[in-house]
Amino acid sequence: MLQHIKYKKLIVSMLLCCSQFAFAAPVVKEKLSPLHSDPEEPEHSYAEVPIESIQQFVQIYGIVRDNYVDVKSDDALFQQAIKGLVSGLDRYSRYLSAEEYRQLIQYTEGDLASVDFALSPEVHVHKWMIRDLKTGSDSYKLGLRNGQTILKIDNQDLKNLNQDQVLGLLYGSIGSTLQVQAEELNGNINLVRNKKIETDIEPVMLHNQVLVLKIRVFQQDTANEIKRLIEENSSPRLKAVLIDLRNNPGGLLSAAVESADLFLNNGIIVSTKSRSEGNQQFQALPGNEFQNIKLGILINHRSASAAEVFTAAMKEHQRAWVMGEKSYGKGVVQKLFPLPSGAALQMTVSHYYTPNGNMIEGQGIQPNQAYPLPPEMKEDVYLDRVADLFLKRK
Repeated sequence: MLQHIKYKKLIVSMLLCCSQFAFAAPVVKEKLSPLHSDPEEPEHSYAEVPIESIQQFVQIYGIVRDNYVDVKSDDALFQQAIKGLVSGLDRYSRYLSAEEYRQLIQYTEGDLASVDFALSPEVHVHKWMIRDLKTGSDSYKLGLRNGQTILKIDNQDLKNLNQDQVLGLLYGSIGSTLQVQAEELNGNINLVRNKKIETDIEPVMLHNQVLVLKIRVFQQDTANEIKRLIEENSSPRLKAVLIDLRNNPGGLLSAAVESADLFLNNGIIVSTKSRSEGNQQFQALPGNEFQNIKLGILINHRSASAAEVFTAAMKEHQRAWVMGEKSYGKGVVQKLFPLPSGAALQMTVSHYYTPNGNMIEGQGIQPNQAYPLPPEMKEDVYLDRVADLFLKRK
């Protein structure tokens, strides 16, 4: 009888817990940008909660609590259940503890970051060693030390990678995580990219008069910078512009849309579809400033999100020739739902679609011409090859 009462109380607490997800009027944020909830959005009722499923959960909860080899507190089990509920939705949604949420909102949207140490190659043994790691830093606290060998980053073996490829693995959106495997430690270590990287667009004029613009991440000023650099390098000798989006993790959707608008004068740039937010379309505005420039885009398997939005718009409007390798395939809009406890949900609410209506998430963007960087080829040689191949196109 006591057991029955205990589980009955647990069902009630579960319903109340679920009601926080349904009824909380969250300060909703899209990629850390404030949005307002719809005041006319209908409230959910307790009747919508699947009672039978909750009862089954409570039964399993009781079995785990009473029989698992180690004692687990109710709080620990609930936290684990909530994390499983959200993380099981897709590869981006997650439950954030109060501390994780506090740290996340400190980050600036669109910034590019790396970890708190550098990697240098030991050429003779084909290994990458940790350097510049400070005592007391986050990675140091997790057990990493200067001189240790990093074997893999996000399950990618580093042995045959060059400097640019390794940096591409280390770099990502600030606040994002990566997994490293060190030779001297058992298991993998999860690290947060918390060291901001300078992300000015890097212009390089190649010998064949192709202007390469390396865009590391789409930020608020990206479109203006692209415009300025093209105008500064414009001359009768300029043959083409090649936008290098390799290892670009995305950034601001608005910046990708504004950048695409520089080269388009009509049509859809990107659309979003959402069950809760409704569908939206982003259109190019009339304009002909850069319509006569021959445009190419270079991507790889770590070009993601806003970089894929820009690439897809240019490709499907036949405005640019895309080279490299298939992109990552991240095409989601996420929101933060703060909870009364100080924790939060980071959850996918929309998908990006290309001008032709193709979903980016899980699909990626295929280049017009596949030409990945060979491991043994130097970066400058590769860019020259790509530019030469691009110029041969009519």
